[in-house]
Amino acid sequence: MEQERNSKFNRICVFCGSSSGKKPSYQEAAIDLGKELVERRIDLVYGGGSIGLMGLVSQAVHDGGRHVLGVIPKTLMPRELTGQTVGEVRAVSGMHQRKAEMARQADAFIALPGGYGTLEELLEVITWAQLGIHQKPVGLLNVEGYYNSLLSFIDKAVDEGFISPTARRIIVSAPTAEELIRELEEHVPEKDEIISKLIWEDEIQRYNYTPESSVPT
Repeated sequence: MEQERNSKFNRICVFCGSSSGKKPSYQEAAIDLGKELVERRIDLVYGGGSIGLMGLVSQAVHDGGRHVLGVIPKTLMPRELTGQTVGEVRAVSGMHQRKAEMARQADAFIALPGGYGTLEELLEVITWAQLGIHQKPVGLLNVEGYYNSLLSFIDKAVDEGFISPTARRIIVSAPTAEELIRELEEHVPEKDEIISKLIWEDEIQRYNYTPESSVPT
């Protein structure tokens, strides 16, 4: 009998597209990530959609018996929740509350391929890590080099003096879910002496935001 692998993470937040993408490999990666979370006994928090990569990863985690928490603004529910939802759906009033609640619930972050929304969520948690608001690891599931151009841009920003080498090392990247989660578990955040002295009371309050409703399905 195959033994389950335990992880130091209880729940991981996954950012991903509400579209499936043109390549089957993107869809396969979403399912593989869901199965990897199950195998490591990790629960999922995500943006609450039931279509595209969102639906695939959430269904895979739910089918494997792990808890799924979807956080979604009320305005987006008719557009994104177009299929049968799984797990717990938590409705919030807006996009800021959505990101704050997902971040509060998660021990780490992973971005699958996605569009503007995925990038915006990803870059915000990277910025929060840079500013010392959290010390949770951030990973890119770089399926078939999808994020190569983004990583090249970030490396260019380092070369030009806009991003520090320490901040560059916030991002963990790997081509497979198994490799990425392993690297996230081994990741040790680096502290900046100046940043570590900052106190973010308002941002902590965002983490303590109470959602409006929670609907198990």
